[in-house]
Amino acid sequence: MSTTPHRRPRTRQSRLLWLLDRLEREPRADAVIGALRKGVRALPLGDGRDLLHGRWLGHPVHPLLVQVPIGSWLSAAVLDLRPGRSRESGLLVGVGLAAAAPAALAGWVDWAELHRQQQRVGLVHALTNSVAVGLYAASLTCRVKGRGAAGRAYGFLGLTAVAVGGTLGGHLAYRQASGANHAEEVPHVVTEGWHRIGAVAEFPAGRPVRRSVDDVPVLVVRESGGTIHALAERCSHLAGPLSEGTVRDGCVQCPWHGSVFRLSDGWNVRGPATAPQPSFDTRITDGHVEIRLRRQDRDGQAPDDAEAGQRRTEAGAHGHGS
Repeated sequence: MSTTPHRRPRTRQSRLLWLLDRLEREPRADAVIGALRKGVRALPLGDGRDLLHGRWLGHPVHPLLVQVPIGSWLSAAVLDLRPGRSRESGLLVGVGLAAAAPAALAGWVDWAELHRQQQRVGLVHALTNSVAVGLYAASLTCRVKGRGAAGRAYGFLGLTAVAVGGTLGGHLAYRQASGANHAEEVPHVVTEGWHRIGAVAEFPAGRPVRRSVDDVPVLVVRESGGTIHALAERCSHLAGPLSEGTVRDGCVQCPWHGSVFRLSDGWNVRGPATAPQPSFDTRITDGHVEIRLRRQDRDGQAPDDAEAGQRRTEAGAHGHGS
Protein backbone atom coordinates (compact mmCIF):
# COMPACT_ATOMS: atom_id res chain seq x y z
CA MET A 1 0.00 0.00 0.00
CA SER A 2 1.31 3.44 -0.90
CA THR A 3 2.49 5.60 1.98
CA THR A 4 2.38 8.81 -0.06
CA PRO A 5 0.05 11.26 1.71
CA HIS A 6 -3.10 12.14 -0.18
CA ARG A 7 -2.87 15.52 -1.85
CA ARG A 8 -6.01 17.35 -2.78
CA PRO A 9 -5.90 18.82 -6.29
CA ARG A 10 -4.94 22.47 -6.17
CA THR A 11 -8.02 24.67 -6.66
CA ARG A 12 -8.03 28.06 -8.32
CA GLN A 13 -8.27 29.69 -4.92
CA SER A 14 -5.32 27.79 -3.50
CA ARG A 15 -3.28 28.45 -6.64
CA LEU A 16 -3.86 32.17 -6.19
CA LEU A 17 -2.84 32.04 -2.53
CA TRP A 18 0.22 29.96 -3.46
CA LEU A 19 1.26 32.61 -5.98
CA LEU A 20 0.76 35.42 -3.47
CA ASP A 21 2.69 33.58 -0.77
CA ARG A 22 5.45 32.93 -3.30
CA LEU A 23 5.52 36.65 -4.10
CA GLU A 24 6.01 37.46 -0.41
CA ARG A 25 9.09 35.25 -0.30
CA GLU A 26 10.61 36.37 -3.61
CA PRO A 27 13.80 38.38 -2.86
CA ARG A 28 14.94 39.31 -6.36
CA ALA A 29 13.43 42.80 -6.25
CA ASP A 30 14.78 43.62 -2.78
CA ALA A 31 17.55 45.88 -4.11
CA VAL A 32 14.97 47.92 -6.03
CA ILE A 33 12.71 47.98 -2.99
CA GLY A 34 15.55 49.29 -0.82
CA ALA A 35 16.32 52.11 -3.27
CA LEU A 36 12.65 53.08 -3.65
CA ARG A 37 12.11 53.01 0.11
CA LYS A 38 15.08 55.31 0.63
CA GLY A 39 13.78 57.69 -2.05
CA VAL A 40 10.25 57.84 -0.64
CA ARG A 41 11.57 58.45 2.87
CA ALA A 42 13.75 61.29 1.55
CA LEU A 43 10.80 63.20 0.05
CA PRO A 44 10.55 66.64 1.75
CA LEU A 45 6.97 66.17 2.92
CA GLY A 46 7.30 67.57 6.46
CA ASP A 47 4.02 67.38 8.38
CA GLY A 48 2.38 66.26 5.14
CA ARG A 49 3.80 62.80 5.74
CA ASP A 50 1.55 62.20 8.74
CA LEU A 51 -1.32 63.71 6.74
CA LEU A 52 -0.74 61.14 4.00
CA HIS A 53 -0.38 58.32 6.55
CA GLY A 54 -3.83 59.22 7.88
CA ARG A 55 -2.86 59.89 11.50
CA TRP A 56 -5.59 62.56 11.60
CA LEU A 57 -8.14 59.98 10.41
CA GLY A 58 -7.16 57.18 12.76
CA HIS A 59 -6.36 54.75 9.95
CA PRO A 60 -4.52 54.88 6.59
CA VAL A 61 -5.95 57.44 4.18
CA HIS A 62 -4.84 55.56 1.05
CA PRO A 63 -7.89 53.20 0.97
CA LEU A 64 -10.15 56.26 1.16
CA LEU A 65 -8.39 58.10 -1.66
CA VAL A 66 -8.45 55.14 -4.06
CA GLN A 67 -12.25 55.10 -3.99
CA VAL A 68 -12.35 58.10 -6.36
CA PRO A 69 -10.33 56.67 -9.28
CA ILE A 70 -11.81 53.19 -8.90
CA GLY A 71 -15.36 54.53 -8.70
CA SER A 72 -14.81 56.87 -11.64
CA TRP A 73 -13.32 54.19 -13.86
CA LEU A 74 -15.97 51.62 -12.98
CA SER A 75 -18.70 54.17 -13.75
CA ALA A 76 -17.00 54.95 -17.06
CA ALA A 77 -17.04 51.24 -17.93
CA VAL A 78 -20.78 51.07 -17.24
CA LEU A 79 -21.39 54.07 -19.50
CA ASP A 80 -19.19 52.54 -22.20
CA LEU A 81 -21.65 49.67 -22.40
CA ARG A 82 -24.31 52.11 -23.56
CA PRO A 83 -24.13 53.89 -26.94
CA GLY A 84 -23.88 57.67 -27.01
CA ARG A 85 -22.24 58.15 -23.62
CA SER A 86 -18.65 58.54 -24.78
CA ARG A 87 -18.32 62.13 -23.57
CA GLU A 88 -19.53 61.35 -20.05
CA SER A 89 -17.38 58.26 -19.75
CA GLY A 90 -14.36 60.24 -21.00
CA LEU A 91 -14.96 62.83 -18.27
CA LEU A 92 -15.02 60.08 -15.65
CA VAL A 93 -11.79 58.62 -17.00
CA GLY A 94 -10.18 62.05 -16.62
CA VAL A 95 -11.47 62.44 -13.06
CA GLY A 96 -10.02 59.05 -12.17
CA LEU A 97 -6.63 59.96 -13.61
CA ALA A 98 -6.54 63.23 -11.67
CA ALA A 99 -7.45 61.47 -8.42
CA ALA A 100 -4.91 58.69 -8.92
CA ALA A 101 -1.91 60.90 -8.14
CA PRO A 102 -2.69 61.75 -4.47
CA ALA A 103 -3.89 58.19 -3.86
CA ALA A 104 -0.61 56.83 -5.22
CA LEU A 105 1.47 59.25 -3.14
CA ALA A 106 -0.32 58.20 0.05
CA GLY A 107 0.19 54.56 -0.90
CA TRP A 108 3.93 55.00 -1.49
CA VAL A 109 4.37 56.83 1.84
CA ASP A 110 2.66 53.94 3.66
CA TRP A 111 4.58 51.35 1.63
CA ALA A 112 7.96 52.78 2.66
CA GLU A 113 7.20 51.90 6.33
CA LEU A 114 6.18 48.25 5.85
CA HIS A 115 7.91 44.92 6.43
CA ARG A 116 9.89 43.55 3.51
CA GLN A 117 7.36 40.79 2.75
CA GLN A 118 4.62 43.42 2.58
CA GLN A 119 6.77 45.66 0.42
CA ARG A 120 7.27 42.87 -2.12
CA VAL A 121 3.53 42.50 -2.60
CA GLY A 122 3.05 46.26 -2.40
CA LEU A 123 5.56 46.88 -5.18
CA VAL A 124 3.66 44.62 -7.58
CA HIS A 125 0.43 46.25 -6.41
CA ALA A 126 1.86 49.67 -7.30
CA LEU A 127 3.22 48.47 -10.66
CA THR A 128 -0.15 46.96 -11.58
CA ASN A 129 -1.91 50.20 -10.71
CA SER A 130 0.67 52.11 -12.77
CA VAL A 131 -0.23 49.92 -15.74
CA ALA A 132 -3.88 50.76 -15.11
CA VAL A 133 -3.08 54.49 -15.10
CA GLY A 134 -1.16 54.12 -18.36
CA LEU A 135 -4.04 52.27 -20.00
CA TYR A 136 -6.55 54.87 -18.86
CA ALA A 137 -4.27 57.67 -20.09
CA ALA A 138 -4.23 55.94 -23.49
CA SER A 139 -8.00 55.56 -23.27
CA LEU A 140 -8.48 59.28 -22.64
CA THR A 141 -6.09 60.18 -25.47
CA CYS A 142 -8.03 58.01 -27.91
CA ARG A 143 -11.34 59.49 -26.81
CA VAL A 144 -10.06 63.04 -27.29
CA LYS A 145 -8.92 62.11 -30.81
CA GLY A 146 -12.31 60.68 -31.64
CA ARG A 147 -11.23 57.03 -31.56
CA GLY A 148 -14.05 55.91 -29.32
CA ALA A 149 -13.74 52.16 -29.89
CA ALA A 150 -10.03 52.17 -29.01
CA GLY A 151 -10.75 54.38 -26.00
CA ARG A 152 -13.31 51.92 -24.69
CA ALA A 153 -10.96 48.98 -25.30
CA TYR A 154 -8.16 50.63 -23.36
CA GLY A 155 -10.64 51.46 -20.62
CA PHE A 156 -11.73 47.86 -20.17
CA LEU A 157 -8.10 46.74 -20.12
CA GLY A 158 -7.40 49.39 -17.48
CA LEU A 159 -10.30 48.15 -15.37
CA THR A 160 -8.85 44.64 -15.55
CA ALA A 161 -5.51 45.95 -14.26
CA VAL A 162 -7.35 47.79 -11.48
CA ALA A 163 -9.02 44.53 -10.45
CA VAL A 164 -5.64 42.78 -10.24
CA GLY A 165 -4.21 45.67 -8.24
CA GLY A 166 -7.22 45.56 -5.92
CA THR A 167 -6.66 41.86 -5.30
CA LEU A 168 -3.07 42.55 -4.30
CA GLY A 169 -4.18 45.47 -2.14
CA GLY A 170 -6.70 43.23 -0.38
CA HIS A 171 -3.97 40.67 0.28
CA LEU A 172 -1.83 43.43 1.79
CA ALA A 173 -4.62 44.75 4.00
CA TYR A 174 -6.29 41.57 5.19
CA ARG A 175 -3.81 38.70 4.93
CA GLN A 176 -0.65 40.70 5.71
CA ALA A 177 -2.39 43.18 8.05
CA SER A 178 -0.84 46.24 6.42
CA GLY A 179 -2.42 49.35 7.92
CA ALA A 180 -4.22 47.42 10.67
CA ASN A 181 -4.07 48.47 14.33
CA HIS A 182 -1.76 45.87 15.83
CA ALA A 183 -2.68 46.89 19.39
CA GLU A 184 -6.44 46.62 18.92
CA GLU A 185 -6.75 43.29 20.74
CA VAL A 186 -5.29 44.56 24.04
CA PRO A 187 -8.58 45.81 25.60
CA HIS A 188 -10.21 42.49 24.75
CA VAL A 189 -7.45 40.35 26.29
CA VAL A 190 -6.36 42.13 29.48
CA THR A 191 -8.66 41.31 32.37
CA GLU A 192 -10.16 44.00 34.58
CA GLY A 193 -8.61 45.09 37.84
CA TRP A 194 -5.09 45.74 39.10
CA HIS A 195 -2.16 43.56 38.06
CA ARG A 196 1.12 43.46 40.00
CA ILE A 197 4.10 43.57 37.62
CA GLY A 198 7.15 43.93 39.88
CA ALA A 199 8.91 45.85 42.61
CA VAL A 200 9.64 49.54 42.08
CA ALA A 201 13.38 48.83 42.11
CA GLU A 202 12.95 46.69 38.98
CA PHE A 203 12.17 49.82 36.94
CA PRO A 204 15.24 52.09 36.62
CA ALA A 205 14.35 55.73 36.00
CA GLY A 206 14.22 56.67 32.32
CA ARG A 207 14.70 53.14 31.01
CA PRO A 208 11.94 51.23 29.20
CA VAL A 209 11.14 47.88 30.79
CA ARG A 210 9.04 45.08 29.32
CA ARG A 211 6.53 43.21 31.47
CA SER A 212 3.55 41.00 30.69
CA VAL A 213 -0.08 41.01 31.82
CA ASP A 214 -2.39 38.20 30.67
CA ASP A 215 0.25 37.31 28.06
CA VAL A 216 0.08 40.88 26.70
CA PRO A 217 3.48 42.67 26.59
CA VAL A 218 3.50 45.97 28.49
CA LEU A 219 6.00 48.83 28.34
CA VAL A 220 6.76 50.38 31.73
CA VAL A 221 8.74 53.61 32.17
CA ARG A 222 9.50 55.27 35.50
CA GLU A 223 10.39 58.94 35.27
CA SER A 224 13.15 60.49 37.37
CA GLY A 225 10.49 62.19 39.49
CA GLY A 226 8.88 58.86 40.31
CA THR A 227 5.87 58.92 37.99
CA ILE A 228 5.30 55.56 36.33
CA HIS A 229 3.77 55.11 32.88
CA ALA A 230 2.59 51.90 31.24
CA LEU A 231 1.54 51.31 27.62
CA ALA A 232 0.87 48.29 25.45
CA GLU A 233 4.36 47.30 24.34
CA ARG A 234 3.70 46.23 20.75
CA CYS A 235 3.49 49.24 18.41
CA SER A 236 0.07 49.74 16.87
CA HIS A 237 1.70 50.28 13.46
CA LEU A 238 3.39 46.93 12.87
CA ALA A 239 3.88 45.49 16.38
CA GLY A 240 7.40 46.84 16.86
CA PRO A 241 8.92 46.36 20.36
CA LEU A 242 8.55 49.71 22.12
CA SER A 243 10.63 48.42 25.04
CA GLU A 244 13.61 48.55 22.67
CA GLY A 245 12.79 52.10 21.62
CA THR A 246 14.04 55.50 22.70
CA VAL A 247 12.48 57.39 25.63
CA ARG A 248 12.74 61.16 25.35
CA ASP A 249 10.66 64.21 26.35
CA GLY A 250 7.84 62.15 27.82
CA CYS A 251 7.50 59.98 24.71
CA VAL A 252 8.74 56.66 23.38
CA GLN A 253 9.85 56.15 19.77
CA CYS A 254 9.38 52.78 18.08
CA PRO A 255 12.72 51.33 16.93
CA TRP A 256 11.26 49.85 13.75
CA HIS A 257 9.57 52.69 11.85
CA GLY A 258 9.88 55.71 14.13
CA SER A 259 6.32 56.14 15.41
CA VAL A 260 6.25 58.31 18.57
CA PHE A 261 3.79 57.78 21.42
CA ARG A 262 3.14 59.94 24.49
CA LEU A 263 3.88 57.96 27.65
CA SER A 264 1.17 59.63 29.73
CA ASP A 265 -1.74 58.42 27.59
CA GLY A 266 -0.37 56.51 24.57
CA TRP A 267 -1.33 59.17 22.05
CA ASN A 268 0.48 58.80 18.72
CA VAL A 269 2.15 62.18 18.29
CA ARG A 270 3.94 61.11 15.10
CA GLY A 271 3.34 58.42 12.50
CA PRO A 272 3.44 56.20 10.62
CA ALA A 273 1.22 54.78 13.40
CA THR A 274 -2.36 55.96 12.93
CA ALA A 275 -3.72 54.51 16.20
CA PRO A 276 -2.64 55.31 19.78
CA GLN A 277 -1.29 52.73 22.22
CA PRO A 278 -3.62 51.32 24.90
CA SER A 279 -2.54 52.85 28.20
CA PHE A 280 -2.69 51.75 31.84
CA ASP A 281 -3.33 53.41 35.17
CA THR A 282 -0.49 52.81 37.64
CA ARG A 283 -0.09 52.73 41.40
CA ILE A 284 2.44 51.54 43.98
CA THR A 285 1.28 49.14 46.68
CA ASP A 286 3.65 47.75 49.30
CA GLY A 287 6.64 48.74 47.19
CA HIS A 288 5.28 47.01 44.06
CA VAL A 289 3.99 48.51 40.82
CA GLU A 290 0.43 47.62 39.86
CA ILE A 291 -1.33 48.53 36.61
CA ARG A 292 -4.81 48.30 35.16
CA LEU A 293 -6.10 49.05 31.69
CA ARG A 294 -7.65 52.49 31.55
CA ARG A 295 -11.39 52.53 31.14
CA GLN A 296 -11.33 54.64 27.97
CA ASP A 297 -9.06 52.05 26.38
CA ARG A 298 -11.36 49.24 27.43
CA ASP A 299 -14.72 50.63 26.35
CA GLY A 300 -13.88 53.79 24.40
CA GLN A 301 -15.16 56.17 27.10
CA ALA A 302 -13.28 58.59 29.30
CA PRO A 303 -13.31 57.74 33.02
CA ASP A 304 -16.04 59.45 35.01
CA ASP A 305 -15.24 62.08 37.63
CA ALA A 306 -15.44 59.62 40.52
CA GLU A 307 -12.99 57.21 38.92
CA ALA A 308 -10.63 60.05 37.96
CA GLY A 309 -10.76 61.30 41.54
CA GLN A 310 -10.04 57.80 42.83
CA ARG A 311 -6.97 57.58 40.59
CA ARG A 312 -5.70 60.95 41.80
CA THR A 313 -6.26 59.88 45.42
CA GLU A 314 -4.32 56.65 44.89
CA ALA A 315 -1.48 58.53 43.20
CA GLY A 316 -1.30 61.08 45.99
CA ALA A 317 -1.41 58.45 48.74
CA HIS A 318 1.54 56.56 47.29
CA GLY A 319 3.50 59.50 45.96
CA HIS A 320 3.42 58.12 42.41
CA GLY A 321 1.01 57.70 39.56
CA SER A 322 0.13 58.59 36.02
